[in-house]
Amino acid sequence: MSLMHSGRCAPLVLCSTAILTAGILLVAHPGAARAEDVRLDELSVESTGAPRGVVPAYAGGQVAQGGRVGLLGNTETKTSPFSVTSYTDTFVRDRQARTVSEALSRDPSVRATQTTGAPFDSFSIRGFPSGEGTSGEIAFDGVYGVAPSFRVFTDYAERIEVLKGPSAALSGVSPNGAVGGVVNVVPKRAGEDLTRFTLDYGSVARGGGQLDVARRFGPSREWGARFVGSLHGGDTPFARQSETTGVGALALDYQGDRFRGWLYLLAQTDRFDAPLRPFQLRAGVPVPRAPDGRLNLTERWEYSDIDDRGALLRLEYDLTDAVTLFADAGGAQTEVQRYFQSAPTILNARGDTTSTPQFYAMGIDRSTVDGGARARFDTGFLHHALVVQASSYNEDTARQFPAGRGAYLSNIYAPRLAAYIPPPITAGRPRLSDSTLSGVAVADTLSALDEHVLLTLGVRRQRVEAHNYLSNVGTLSSAYDKSATTPVVGLVVRPWDAVSLYANYIEGLSRGDVAPLAASNAGAILAPYVAHQVEAGVKLDLGRIGATFSAFRITKPNGEANPVTKNFAQTGEQRISGLEFSVYGEITPELRVLGGLSLLDGVLTRTATASNLGHAPIGVPDVQLNLGAAWDLPGLPGLTVDGAVIYTGRQFIDLANSQALPDWARLDLGLRYATTIDGRRTTFRANVLNATGTRYWTGVASFGTFFQGGPRTYLLSMSVDL
Repeated sequence: MSLMHSGRCAPLVLCSTAILTAGILLVAHPGAARAEDVRLDELSVESTGAPRGVVPAYAGGQVAQGGRVGLLGNTETKTSPFSVTSYTDTFVRDRQARTVSEALSRDPSVRATQTTGAPFDSFSIRGFPSGEGTSGEIAFDGVYGVAPSFRVFTDYAERIEVLKGPSAALSGVSPNGAVGGVVNVVPKRAGEDLTRFTLDYGSVARGGGQLDVARRFGPSREWGARFVGSLHGGDTPFARQSETTGVGALALDYQGDRFRGWLYLLAQTDRFDAPLRPFQLRAGVPVPRAPDGRLNLTERWEYSDIDDRGALLRLEYDLTDAVTLFADAGGAQTEVQRYFQSAPTILNARGDTTSTPQFYAMGIDRSTVDGGARARFDTGFLHHALVVQASSYNEDTARQFPAGRGAYLSNIYAPRLAAYIPPPITAGRPRLSDSTLSGVAVADTLSALDEHVLLTLGVRRQRVEAHNYLSNVGTLSSAYDKSATTPVVGLVVRPWDAVSLYANYIEGLSRGDVAPLAASNAGAILAPYVAHQVEAGVKLDLGRIGATFSAFRITKPNGEANPVTKNFAQTGEQRISGLEFSVYGEITPELRVLGGLSLLDGVLTRTATASNLGHAPIGVPDVQLNLGAAWDLPGLPGLTVDGAVIYTGRQFIDLANSQALPDWARLDLGLRYATTIDGRRTTFRANVLNATGTRYWTGVASFGTFFQGGPRTYLLSMSVDL
């Protein structure tokens, strides 16, 4: 018997990879629908059509009954000592969310720090940044190095999972050192036979279509294939902006008695004219009021072109009924070409800005391999689920980033058109960096009393090797080779079947910084930063309604330069304490809820600048609130209305806490109608994002940059199961 893994997806472009996944136990959807109920018939696609190895949906169909917990594999919510939320394909399609970042807007622990018109996704989890427009922070079927680098589209996602908190022992070091949590895309693969065609439209004039086809073959339906392809293009709600995207994903699998294999191929292109960019604020300038979300400072001749290709192969063999061997191999390539100012500077309270266009060409090559074994056995009254894994992740980056030229002035309230400034003529892409993240991990989950008491113990030895090269030159400037050991301890006690008390201690790991040129010890390499989390909570599962309440504390050190001596050292530390509450499921068969509250208390506990001690870290609000519900209108079979209120508290953009973004609230509304036309299941969807047209700043990235919020946006779609 083996732990479940889910895999699915791989688009049209070639990219080879190999990976191994575990066996699976398919459980019937607890909210299985009556055949005559149109809404539940829509949800039945989740229950009966979900492929083997995907955690079944919970009542209401918006979230799953569990999710992936790193090398522990798929774990039920009630038996996991960690906080994991897994959003279903049904939830994503009903929201018409195009990217992972958009899909996670309903999670109270997650906040996007960019807007929809940006060429990258970035967000924070439990107050800590993740992504920030850099590569590799989102896992694909539990593996780093396969998902697209800058934006991950939802076309190929069966589940979008969020494992909250540090995860070094379970998932290894994330490529860019995020410690607030791990976002994992569970790819689609063949379950029930499916042919679904979707047409969609978004304001102002962006539209397109998607084809989703799944088939199983063979005497025992052991062979499976699923293809998802989409093409979209047109003008967006932002002035002068247009976007063209294309996605192709192919998932092939074989499910034998003892041998199982999955192959995913993925291709994605994302092209913007006049992409939105974050702002930075000149020191001492108060934060101006947010502009109309439709306005855009970027010129039409500024652009961003990104192409991604990825692949993953997973193989699994049951050596015995209790021992499973697995091996994974995969990789991805990203090609980027951009010409725009990274972050225009706001000069004064009137909103005047200065921008200097910069050309940027980059190539990223990533590869990942891992292998190990899972075993289940008993010692007396204790049942063991043991996992041993060795892994290696490699990333090579080459970049051409010449100095910008031709600065132009504008204003956030009245953008001014600037004359075309030709990009510099460049040749080649000098090497920028290479890194290898390797490790060995072992974990054992001990359970007793029919899984009413579970104890998880684990440890990972991680090695971080990196070489940095002079920008635009390619000669070696620094080398890095550090190791660290990170443990994990998790406990679940279930005094009743419906109640789970849990606690965990786990650490996060980020590579230490290299002292900058301005430091007195320029080039010095700091030891890896080790973050520490302590968490405890209670989970309720009442059959149709589930809820989680947790309290956590995460501390993370960081490097900083002494303002007097200029020595760069690991002298900074921030601590974020939080309370989280989430609720999901069905209050009645016609009324579904999903939402929660996150209260955060961020403090700088150590800093080289004495006056900043005790201040709030950059970008950590004190409140994040999400309230969402969906209601099937009585007397109108198949018609559902839904809505959500999203609130975020004030956020500081500087460590001195002298500049802050005000709090904001947004209302999203939706309407959908599920019916049968000529014997074909058909669903019409309409969503309005930011229905009240609120003007707001979205959130703050770790370096103090921030985005304007998006305007009122209309989304329409029609999907037909042929």
